[in-house]
Amino acid sequence: MIKLVYVVRKRADISEKDFHEYWLKKHGPLVRSFAKSMRAKKYVQSHTVFEDAGKQIRGTRPKMTETYDGITEVWWDSLEDFSGGGTLKDGAEAARALLEDESKFVDFERSSIFLTEEHEIFDYTK
Repeated sequence: MIKLVYVVRKRADISEKDFHEYWLKKHGPLVRSFAKSMRAKKYVQSHTVFEDAGKQIRGTRPKMTETYDGITEVWWDSLEDFSGGGTLKDGAEAARALLEDESKFVDFERSSIFLTEEHEIFDYTK
């Protein structure tokens, strides 16, 4: 599987509460509405919590000072499915709508996005 990882920082003009609420309750359903046309298999949002504990952990790593507000993960069966994303028209519509919506809450300059291939080392939850 191919996974898109989107490490997100909120826009400075949005409160933490409003950011998390919008991302979860507005953007999440919008992504779900395009899932089939994008051929996406799974979508997960991970919202940063327990910032004091995170700060302590970062303090044990040299020069690590900043945190992110969360991570989005989207899975596809293959790079072809990711690249194909349904019909050209559907894919373009989804990309446009998602980018437009992200601009309402994501600080693009301080966020990052990349593709990965997972290598599971262990999973004791199964």
